[in-house]
Amino acid sequence: MGWLDRERTVAPPGFNRWFIPPAALAVHLCIGQAYATSVYKTALVKHFDASLTEIGIIFSIAIVMLGLSAAVMGTWVDTNGPRKAMFVSAIFWSGGFLVGSLGIFSHQLWLVYLGYGAIGGIGLGIGYISPVSTLIKWFPDRPGLATGMAIMGFGGGALIASPLSSALLKAYDPNSGAPGWVASGNAVGMLFLTLAGIYLVYMLFGAFTIKVPAADWTPAGFDPAKVKAKTLVTSNHVSAANAIKTKQFWLVWIALFCNVTGGIGILEQASPMIQDFFRQSNGMSLVTAGVASGFVGLLSIANMGGRFAWSATSDLLGRKPVYMIYLGVGAGLYVLLALAGSSTTALFVVLAFVIISFYGGGFSTAPAYLRDLFGTYQVGAIHGRLLTAWSAAGIAGPLIINAFLDVQGKPGELTAQAYQPALLTMVGLLVIGFIANLLVKPVQDKFHEPARALPDTREPALES
Repeated sequence: MGWLDRERTVAPPGFNRWFIPPAALAVHLCIGQAYATSVYKTALVKHFDASLTEIGIIFSIAIVMLGLSAAVMGTWVDTNGPRKAMFVSAIFWSGGFLVGSLGIFSHQLWLVYLGYGAIGGIGLGIGYISPVSTLIKWFPDRPGLATGMAIMGFGGGALIASPLSSALLKAYDPNSGAPGWVASGNAVGMLFLTLAGIYLVYMLFGAFTIKVPAADWTPAGFDPAKVKAKTLVTSNHVSAANAIKTKQFWLVWIALFCNVTGGIGILEQASPMIQDFFRQSNGMSLVTAGVASGFVGLLSIANMGGRFAWSATSDLLGRKPVYMIYLGVGAGLYVLLALAGSSTTALFVVLAFVIISFYGGGFSTAPAYLRDLFGTYQVGAIHGRLLTAWSAAGIAGPLIINAFLDVQGKPGELTAQAYQPALLTMVGLLVIGFIANLLVKPVQDKFHEPARALPDTREPALES
């Protein structure tokens, strides 16, 4: 397995750094399928005769394992390089679909928890962080843009997975043309098997094409002094062990947790939510399942676009001001969504689109925020630890939404008013995150690593 080692991935002289983003996207577009689970959520509720909360736990486990595996394996990823990490991610992610399909075919919900949730979640975590520190090294002049390119694919995964899943479910279910059709469990099982094969191929492509820069490489015309002169950007370094001892880390953790919980509140329930918001008095839905699937795809565009556009904007405005926008403006938009979102479909879609763009931006800006506060030393490992906020949000978001909705009724029987308590709860969380981000200040000197204690964290030079 030596061909997976970091030393085998060092870029030769003259290598174009713009070949790296496609390799990162190959992995992130695949693992971003996690955002398309609402497409077959109702089918699993029917197949397992379960509640929304019980099915929502699948997604929650996956996000919990994402955060935990990213936190535990962050240092391993930094040490062993992106190729080995991407390869391991591909095996776990595809393996999770295989085990999950077995659970669906055998009517064993716990196997879906184990497969897609636990095993697949480990693949999510390792795959998510694997290209981030590499792209920061390739783009030290534009770290926000770099992390946006690395992470926007995760937000855009549902843009591909949602219509693909809908088409495959129809192809695999002979009753797909019936009125009020809901996909069968066998159709979802076949979907899982198909996705396992497709994603394995594409993720391995990313693993085999990723490169790391040589030790003496810098982009043409790059002046480190200009980057370090910006507010909150340090020229010092903090280790991963020391970073979690600082209040700055935990303030950013709270801000990310609140922002993510708010976004998951919409994403995890997107497909049934838009149908429930616009229901005629005679019980016939104004929004079909196909249109709802398209809405999920539209939110994927917002998620993906926000990850790129907002993180690139943070290079100009700064990370802290951009997070003020995510949380402050986001809270106001959530109030409008809860109280006035059902007035017109266009208003609902626009509000949801902007909120999800903030959600995506929060993820892609976070690594650059950490880089500004703690330096580049072990930033990948610090990022992995920060993603435990995503794990916590992966539990809190679906539980808040599904717990409220389970009390109100079943999917297909709810109204816009049934969503208001859950959505207004999200507003409170965003306000808490806004306050936490407001309190972020430069890290104290006592947490900085002495220059003589820092190992050479650059990539080894390419051997002739």
